[in-house]
Amino acid sequence: MPRVIHFEISADEAERALKFYSEVFDWKTQKWEGPEDYWLVMTGEGGPGINGGLYRRHEGMSFNTHVNTIDVPSVEDYLARVEAAGGKRVTGKITLPGVGYLAYCQDTEGNTFGIMQADSAAAA
Repeated sequence: MPRVIHFEISADEAERALKFYSEVFDWKTQKWEGPEDYWLVMTGEGGPGINGGLYRRHEGMSFNTHVNTIDVPSVEDYLARVEAAGGKRVTGKITLPGVGYLAYCQDTEGNTFGIMQADSAAAA
């Protein structure tokens, strides 16, 4: 059964948002070494919970909300399932080199979520 594995927070001013979450919740952050301005967010160790990320809003990725990402075995298959169930694609399949494949979708209520297919062999 696919599960939520990651959340994302969008921000106009990433540094301000990172400071906020660090001060309020003591979350630890680390700049991702990939091609985008993206920070990994660690919310704790052990027990229930997930880690996530924070990104600087830019055209095409301007979700003004928290985005949960769900682990799936195939982005293509689940994009088709989303559309068949009345949802829609927000982006096409995005390759994250060395990580896998990602796409953003919306449910029937307009809520945005991500679907992620892990693949360490993914290349740009």
